[in-house]
Amino acid sequence: MTQLGLRDRKKAATRAALGAAAARLARARGIEAVTADAIAAEAGVSTRTFHNYFASKEEAVLGHLEALLQNWLDRLRNRPAGEHVWDSIEAAAIEVVAEINDFDELCAMFELVEQSPSLVSRSIEMQTRTAPLLVETIAERSGHDAGTDIYPVLLNYCAVAAIRAAIDLWMAGTSGAQSPEELIRAAFDRLRQGIS
Repeated sequence: MTQLGLRDRKKAATRAALGAAAARLARARGIEAVTADAIAAEAGVSTRTFHNYFASKEEAVLGHLEALLQNWLDRLRNRPAGEHVWDSIEAAAIEVVAEINDFDELCAMFELVEQSPSLVSRSIEMQTRTAPLLVETIAERSGHDAGTDIYPVLLNYCAVAAIRAAIDLWMAGTSGAQSPEELIRAAFDRLRQGIS
Protein backbone atom coordinates (compact mmCIF):
# COMPACT_ATOMS: atom_id res chain seq x y z
CA MET A 1 0.00 0.00 0.00
CA THR A 2 1.17 3.51 -0.74
CA GLN A 3 2.18 5.52 2.33
CA LEU A 4 0.52 8.93 2.57
CA GLY A 5 2.26 12.04 3.84
CA LEU A 6 0.96 13.90 6.90
CA ARG A 7 -0.99 16.46 4.83
CA ASP A 8 -2.67 13.74 2.77
CA ARG A 9 -3.50 11.76 5.91
CA LYS A 10 -5.14 14.85 7.45
CA LYS A 11 -7.14 15.45 4.29
CA ALA A 12 -8.23 11.82 4.19
CA ALA A 13 -9.23 12.00 7.87
CA THR A 14 -11.28 15.16 7.29
CA ARG A 15 -13.01 13.61 4.29
CA ALA A 16 -13.77 10.46 6.29
CA ALA A 17 -15.10 12.49 9.23
CA LEU A 18 -17.41 14.46 6.94
CA GLY A 19 -18.63 11.30 5.26
CA ALA A 20 -19.29 9.63 8.62
CA ALA A 21 -21.12 12.72 9.89
CA ALA A 22 -23.26 12.86 6.75
CA ALA A 23 -24.15 9.19 7.08
CA ARG A 24 -25.04 9.52 10.78
CA LEU A 25 -27.30 12.50 10.16
CA ALA A 26 -28.94 10.94 7.10
CA ARG A 27 -29.74 7.77 9.04
CA ALA A 28 -31.12 9.78 11.98
CA ARG A 29 -33.10 12.42 10.07
CA GLY A 30 -33.46 11.21 6.50
CA ILE A 31 -31.35 12.63 3.67
CA GLU A 32 -33.95 15.30 2.80
CA ALA A 33 -33.63 16.90 6.25
CA VAL A 34 -29.82 17.03 6.18
CA THR A 35 -27.90 20.13 5.09
CA ALA A 36 -24.25 20.83 4.32
CA ASP A 37 -24.20 23.20 7.32
CA ALA A 38 -25.43 20.43 9.63
CA ILE A 39 -22.88 17.95 8.30
CA ALA A 40 -20.05 20.45 8.75
CA ALA A 41 -21.17 21.25 12.30
CA GLU A 42 -21.43 17.54 13.15
CA ALA A 43 -17.87 17.01 11.89
CA GLY A 44 -16.56 20.13 13.64
CA VAL A 45 -15.49 21.99 10.49
CA SER A 46 -16.76 24.93 8.48
CA THR A 47 -19.31 24.67 5.69
CA ARG A 48 -16.63 25.94 3.35
CA THR A 49 -14.44 22.99 4.34
CA PHE A 50 -17.35 20.66 3.60
CA HIS A 51 -17.60 22.09 0.07
CA ASN A 52 -13.85 21.64 -0.42
CA TYR A 53 -14.42 17.89 -0.13
CA PHE A 54 -17.94 17.24 -1.41
CA ALA A 55 -20.19 18.84 -4.00
CA SER A 56 -23.39 17.71 -2.27
CA LYS A 57 -24.78 16.03 0.84
CA GLU A 58 -25.54 12.92 -1.25
CA GLU A 59 -21.92 12.69 -2.33
CA ALA A 60 -20.84 13.00 1.30
CA VAL A 61 -23.22 10.25 2.45
CA LEU A 62 -21.85 7.96 -0.26
CA GLY A 63 -18.24 8.91 0.53
CA HIS A 64 -17.78 5.95 2.87
CA LEU A 65 -19.04 3.47 0.29
CA GLU A 66 -16.79 4.97 -2.36
CA ALA A 67 -13.84 4.72 0.04
CA LEU A 68 -14.58 1.00 0.48
CA LEU A 69 -14.59 0.54 -3.30
CA GLN A 70 -11.30 2.42 -3.58
CA ASN A 71 -9.81 0.31 -0.77
CA TRP A 72 -10.86 -2.85 -2.63
CA LEU A 73 -9.29 -1.54 -5.83
CA ASP A 74 -6.04 -0.62 -4.05
CA ARG A 75 -5.84 -4.03 -2.40
CA LEU A 76 -6.51 -5.77 -5.70
CA ARG A 77 -3.68 -3.84 -7.33
CA ASN A 78 -1.34 -4.90 -4.53
CA ARG A 79 -2.11 -8.64 -4.54
CA PRO A 80 0.77 -10.98 -5.51
CA ALA A 81 1.53 -10.84 -9.24
CA GLY A 82 1.34 -14.60 -9.80
CA GLU A 83 -2.02 -15.04 -8.08
CA HIS A 84 -5.03 -15.89 -10.26
CA VAL A 85 -7.10 -12.74 -10.75
CA TRP A 86 -10.28 -14.37 -9.40
CA ASP A 87 -8.44 -15.33 -6.19
CA SER A 88 -7.07 -11.79 -5.97
CA ILE A 89 -10.51 -10.22 -6.32
CA GLU A 90 -11.95 -12.49 -3.62
CA ALA A 91 -9.02 -11.99 -1.21
CA ALA A 92 -9.11 -8.21 -1.61
CA ALA A 93 -12.87 -8.13 -0.97
CA ILE A 94 -12.55 -10.29 2.15
CA GLU A 95 -9.74 -8.08 3.48
CA VAL A 96 -11.89 -4.97 3.07
CA VAL A 97 -14.96 -6.55 4.69
CA ALA A 98 -12.90 -7.98 7.57
CA GLU A 99 -11.64 -4.47 8.40
CA ILE A 100 -15.14 -3.01 8.79
CA ASN A 101 -15.64 -2.29 12.48
CA ASP A 102 -19.43 -2.06 12.43
CA PHE A 103 -20.96 -4.13 9.66
CA ASP A 104 -24.48 -3.36 10.91
CA GLU A 105 -23.75 0.30 10.26
CA LEU A 106 -22.71 -0.51 6.69
CA CYS A 107 -25.90 -2.51 6.21
CA ALA A 108 -27.88 0.48 7.48
CA MET A 109 -26.11 2.60 4.87
CA PHE A 110 -27.19 0.24 2.08
CA GLU A 111 -30.77 0.41 3.34
CA LEU A 112 -30.61 4.21 3.50
CA VAL A 113 -29.37 4.40 -0.10
CA GLU A 114 -32.11 2.04 -1.33
CA GLN A 115 -34.83 4.17 0.31
CA SER A 116 -33.70 7.48 -1.21
CA PRO A 117 -34.12 8.26 -4.93
CA SER A 118 -31.44 10.97 -4.74
CA LEU A 119 -28.95 8.54 -3.15
CA VAL A 120 -29.82 5.79 -5.62
CA SER A 121 -29.10 8.22 -8.46
CA ARG A 122 -25.76 9.27 -6.95
CA SER A 123 -24.90 5.65 -6.22
CA ILE A 124 -25.38 4.77 -9.89
CA GLU A 125 -23.12 7.69 -10.85
CA MET A 126 -20.49 6.42 -8.40
CA GLN A 127 -20.65 2.89 -9.80
CA THR A 128 -20.42 4.22 -13.35
CA ARG A 129 -17.31 6.17 -12.36
CA THR A 130 -15.56 3.38 -10.45
CA ALA A 131 -16.45 0.30 -12.54
CA PRO A 132 -14.03 1.12 -15.39
CA LEU A 133 -11.18 1.40 -12.87
CA LEU A 134 -11.91 -2.09 -11.56
CA VAL A 135 -12.28 -3.50 -15.09
CA GLU A 136 -8.95 -1.96 -16.10
CA THR A 137 -7.21 -3.41 -13.03
CA ILE A 138 -8.68 -6.86 -13.73
CA ALA A 139 -7.55 -6.57 -17.35
CA GLU A 140 -4.00 -5.64 -16.33
CA ARG A 141 -3.76 -8.53 -13.86
CA SER A 142 -5.25 -11.09 -16.26
CA GLY A 143 -3.47 -10.00 -19.46
CA HIS A 144 -6.66 -9.02 -21.26
CA ASP A 145 -7.67 -5.86 -23.11
CA ALA A 146 -10.41 -4.03 -21.24
CA GLY A 147 -11.59 -2.41 -24.46
CA THR A 148 -11.99 -5.54 -26.57
CA ASP A 149 -12.17 -8.60 -24.29
CA ILE A 150 -15.31 -9.55 -22.38
CA TYR A 151 -13.36 -11.39 -19.65
CA PRO A 152 -12.44 -8.43 -17.39
CA VAL A 153 -15.89 -6.87 -17.79
CA LEU A 154 -17.58 -10.18 -16.96
CA LEU A 155 -15.33 -10.74 -13.93
CA ASN A 156 -16.19 -7.27 -12.66
CA TYR A 157 -19.94 -7.90 -12.88
CA CYS A 158 -19.62 -11.38 -11.35
CA ALA A 159 -17.47 -10.17 -8.46
CA VAL A 160 -19.73 -7.23 -7.62
CA ALA A 161 -22.80 -9.49 -7.82
CA ALA A 162 -21.18 -12.13 -5.59
CA ILE A 163 -20.28 -9.58 -2.94
CA ARG A 164 -23.70 -7.92 -3.09
CA ALA A 165 -25.47 -11.29 -2.84
CA ALA A 166 -23.38 -12.15 0.23
CA ILE A 167 -24.10 -8.80 1.88
CA ASP A 168 -27.83 -9.03 1.11
CA LEU A 169 -28.01 -12.51 2.63
CA TRP A 170 -26.04 -11.37 5.69
CA MET A 171 -28.40 -8.39 6.10
CA ALA A 172 -31.40 -10.74 5.95
CA GLY A 173 -29.95 -12.66 8.90
CA THR A 174 -31.22 -16.01 7.61
CA SER A 175 -28.06 -17.65 6.27
CA GLY A 176 -26.68 -19.21 9.44
CA ALA A 177 -23.23 -17.91 8.43
CA GLN A 178 -20.87 -16.72 11.16
CA SER A 179 -19.61 -13.70 9.20
CA PRO A 180 -20.12 -11.82 5.93
CA GLU A 181 -16.67 -13.04 4.87
CA GLU A 182 -17.95 -16.62 5.05
CA LEU A 183 -20.77 -15.72 2.66
CA ILE A 184 -18.38 -13.96 0.27
CA ARG A 185 -16.23 -17.11 0.15
CA ALA A 186 -19.31 -19.21 -0.51
CA ALA A 187 -20.45 -16.91 -3.31
CA PHE A 188 -17.06 -16.96 -5.02
CA ASP A 189 -16.83 -20.75 -4.62
CA ARG A 190 -20.24 -21.16 -6.25
CA LEU A 191 -19.19 -18.98 -9.19
CA ARG A 192 -15.99 -21.01 -9.57
CA GLN A 193 -18.07 -24.16 -9.84
CA GLY A 194 -20.37 -22.56 -12.39
CA ILE A 195 -24.03 -21.71 -11.94
CA SER A 196 -26.36 -24.20 -13.61
